[in-house]
Amino acid sequence: MIRDLRIVFMGTPDFAVATLKHILDNDYTVVGVITAPDRPAGRGRRVQQSAVKKFAQEKGLKVLQPTNLKDEDFITSLQTLQANLQVVVAFRMLPKVVWDMPEFGTFNLHASLLPQYRGAAPINWALINGENQTGVTTFFIDDKIDTGEIIAQRTTDIEEDENAGHLHDRLMNQGAVLVVETLRQIASNKVTTTKQPQLGAEKTAYKLNKDNTRINWNTSADVIHNLIRGLSPYPSAWTVLDNGNKEKVNLKVYDSAVIVTDHNLEPGTVLVEDKKLKIACSNGFVILNEIQLAGKRRMPIKDVLNGFSFNSEAKMR
Repeated sequence: MIRDLRIVFMGTPDFAVATLKHILDNDYTVVGVITAPDRPAGRGRRVQQSAVKKFAQEKGLKVLQPTNLKDEDFITSLQTLQANLQVVVAFRMLPKVVWDMPEFGTFNLHASLLPQYRGAAPINWALINGENQTGVTTFFIDDKIDTGEIIAQRTTDIEEDENAGHLHDRLMNQGAVLVVETLRQIASNKVTTTKQPQLGAEKTAYKLNKDNTRINWNTSADVIHNLIRGLSPYPSAWTVLDNGNKEKVNLKVYDSAVIVTDHNLEPGTVLVEDKKLKIACSNGFVILNEIQLAGKRRMPIKDVLNGFSFNSEAKMR
C-alpha cells in the first residue's frame, strides 16, 4: 500500500530549489514551504527574497517565513498545514517541537557522506581537505546537528582540480534525486535506517569565516591550492598583497595551479614570469590564474598584469 504524503519543505538557497523542483516534478504534494525571512543584501541593502521563496511563489505554494521557529503562531500555522512528512534541505537547526511534529518524521539532505563533515560547509571542507570522494546523505533529524539515523547515501568521486561551485552543482542534482528516492521508500513504508557509525576521527565542516578562508603561504602548494578551489567561487580564499611603499591590497583568489620544486625564497614572495603570477610557498609555488583585487572585478591574471604593477619586493601576507 502506497501512503499519501503531505510534505512541508524547508530550505533557503539554490541548492534547496533543485530538490523542491524534483519533488514537484515527481507529483508529490507539497502543502507548505518554510524559508528564511526576507533580508537586505548587497551594496544597496535592497531586501532580497530567498531562492526557495521565489521558486515556491512561482509554483503557487504556501510560504511561511518565521524568524523564531519556536514562536507559537508559527507552530500553529505549521500544524494547520496537516503535513505528515517534512523535508529539510539547507535550512537551520529545528527545535524538537517542529521536527517531531509529522507522523512520518522529518528528514534532511546533507551534502556529505555522514558522519563525515557534519556542519555548515561540507562541500567546501571536502575539497579543502583534499578528499577524493564525497556524496549526499538523507537522514531522519534528531536533537543534535547531522547525527540522525541514515536513510540513504550516494557516493561520487571528486574530479581533479574540481572547485566548490562545480561540486555544489553536482551534489545539488544528486541530492535532489536521492530525496525523491527517499520519498518513495517512505511512501511505500519500506524505509530502513542505520545508525551513524562512530569512526573516532570524524572531520567537521566548520562554518567559514575570515580566518579559515585566508591563505597561509607557509603551508604547502597542495594545501593552498585545495583551499583556493574549495572556496571558489564563494566565499573565495583571500590574502593581503604587500606591494611595497606601504601599499597593501586585499585580493581574492579563484583559480590556481601548483609547481612543486625546491627554492630558497621566503614564503609569500611574488614572482612575475612569462606573464604568470607565482607565489612562493613551503615546497614550491602556487600560480594564481584568476584573482580579484579589492575594488576591481574578477579577472584572469593576464588582464591583471596588463593594468597592475607588482613591486619587485612584493609579498603576499
